[in-house]
Amino acid sequence: MSSMNYIISNAFIFRPDYNFHTGDIYTSGEFITSESSSDAKIIDAQNLYIIPGLTDIHFHGCKGHDFCEGTIESLKAITEYQNSIGVANICPASMTLSESELTRIMQNAAKFHETCPAFVGINLEGPFISTAKKGAQNPSYIIKPDSKMLARLQSAANNLIKIAVVAPEVDGAFDFISESKNIAKISVAHTACDYETANKAFKLGAEHVTHLYNAMNGINHREPGPIIAALENKNVMVELICDGIHVDPAVMRMTLKLFGDDRVIFISDSMEAAGMPDGIYELGGQKVIKNGNKALLQDNKTIAGSVTSLTHGMIKAAKFMNIKLESAIKCSAVNPAKAIKIDAGKIKSGQIANFFALDKDFNIKWVMNRGEII
Repeated sequence: MSSMNYIISNAFIFRPDYNFHTGDIYTSGEFITSESSSDAKIIDAQNLYIIPGLTDIHFHGCKGHDFCEGTIESLKAITEYQNSIGVANICPASMTLSESELTRIMQNAAKFHETCPAFVGINLEGPFISTAKKGAQNPSYIIKPDSKMLARLQSAANNLIKIAVVAPEVDGAFDFISESKNIAKISVAHTACDYETANKAFKLGAEHVTHLYNAMNGINHREPGPIIAALENKNVMVELICDGIHVDPAVMRMTLKLFGDDRVIFISDSMEAAGMPDGIYELGGQKVIKNGNKALLQDNKTIAGSVTSLTHGMIKAAKFMNIKLESAIKCSAVNPAKAIKIDAGKIKSGQIANFFALDKDFNIKWVMNRGEII
């Protein structure tokens, strides 16, 4: 725990009303406080945006490591990198693997969580998905939805699984949703379902959509599909990969207009090549080729996750996609925390001192993580 106290002065602060206000932030140890202390170090933040720490609820890895490696060392490296760029809370996603392998991964995550408060959950992406929309998931391990298996994995994870995905059209999916909605938040994902099937899934208790538009049927005026079903069920939140590659910027702007910036969650969906040079990497046991801002499977056409962090995706959205900075922050810091029910994404007294500074050109100047400048 940090013993340093700070005054962040003259800052342009993103406050809980989702607007920027000029003012000061006081910290004491790990927390934001309402009053300054006499021994506080002053940091002049004039002309800097102060952004609350982000929460990435869907990514696989970064900096040469993957969540599914299932080692403490890999999770340390992932967390350190994410924290260093302003992602204060991480909820990494698993891949479609065998139950025995997923159990090992869940147990490792539970152990890591004991000493790392930044590790706030797990997104179980697979194995209950559609082969037709598998994307970069390994089809060898796709199985029918199994609520008892989910319960076993949740036990192994010590209740860290926040989101579990399902393709609602596959056999047993409706029973799975009804039986599992109190085990974890159920998300519609990797699905070839139509509007009616998706709508029923939402009525049964699914409340989330994994990487909207990707690995699902699109919108057709005669076959509206799962996207329109999600739009019409107002309690459903939707993930949006914000790298500018998985979803065109014009479609991102349209999505924010349709759903509103209180229902959209920016995610990175990054894999281990994020933060790394071009080359060959892995995702779910499959080889991935990173070339610039894109990562593809060896078929050279299937996009295999993102190589852009949530922080840089948020910056891209504000700087290059004509998306309001306030909306981009809300979708990256506030909404993800709300979706997995953690108290984060706010700069106010009593909160953990997780925030970072951007200059007017959206360059990261410094990051405060749990009261320490890193």
